[in-house]
Amino acid sequence: MLAAAGAALFSLNGSMARYLLDDGVDAARLSQLRSAGSCLILLLVLGLTRRDLLRVDRSELPGLAVLGVLGLAAVHATFFVAIDRLQIGPAVTIQYLAPLGLLVWLAVFHGRRLPPSLWGAVALSLVGCFFVVRAYDAGLLDTWGVVAAFAAMLTFGIYMVGSERQGRRHEPVTTLFWAFAFASLFWALVTPWWSFPFDGLASTRNALLATAIVVGGTLVPFVLMVAALRHIAAPRAAVVATLEPVLAAVFAWLIHDEALAAVQIAGGMAVLAAVAWVQSRRPDHEAEAAPESSLAARFSPR
Repeated sequence: MLAAAGAALFSLNGSMARYLLDDGVDAARLSQLRSAGSCLILLLVLGLTRRDLLRVDRSELPGLAVLGVLGLAAVHATFFVAIDRLQIGPAVTIQYLAPLGLLVWLAVFHGRRLPPSLWGAVALSLVGCFFVVRAYDAGLLDTWGVVAAFAAMLTFGIYMVGSERQGRRHEPVTTLFWAFAFASLFWALVTPWWSFPFDGLASTRNALLATAIVVGGTLVPFVLMVAALRHIAAPRAAVVATLEPVLAAVFAWLIHDEALAAVQIAGGMAVLAAVAWVQSRRPDHEAEAAPESSLAARFSPR
């Protein structure tokens, strides 16, 4: 339920963001705003109420930096390149190969014996996503667009695994404060703040939309997803995350009056079936849990 609620808010975020994108706040700047705004809110709230949750061991900073830069900032950056060079259908489909990639990684590189039902649910969710985003209408594929989409798949997997690992040691708000801080540093270096298009946020409507995107479309869903990863393994959470394109299509229909084709509805039902399948099967925590990184193991007490 936590992961599904996070996916719902992420999908709603896309519909809200479209208004700011149309008013000149590009996707990279919007990601910068989301990271920095979420980081500042967490700093203010935790600084006033629970300063202890801001503290982490120095040895844990490299892992949090990887999560922030490769798991938060880079997944947005690579996806932006992918949808700039590809139609959104194939870009989303390739990105949501991440659950399959996680299973292959656990099975091949870590020798895990994963239940067949989990493989089946992943396959069903991928087929559903393929039809929801109408990837069959892709046309010719751009080489660098495909490379960027696979990079988005990889960084999405890093986000899921990194969040699961950090969730074993920290509260979700602690993990996200540091991850957003490192993501904000990355964006500040790539796209300096002095050239930010603040005129795109000048109207009251856009200022309220920006606030909603930071709080309801970024901070809250990330907290929900990281909290979910304290209860279920990354591959299962990634399957639930494939609800995002399904719900995005539903919100686009409700808010922007974009009609849904019958094949999209069928694809959405397949994703829902995959999520229900995952939920109905007893997890094998030992087989499905992400292994600790060699960096974490090096600093862990013997």
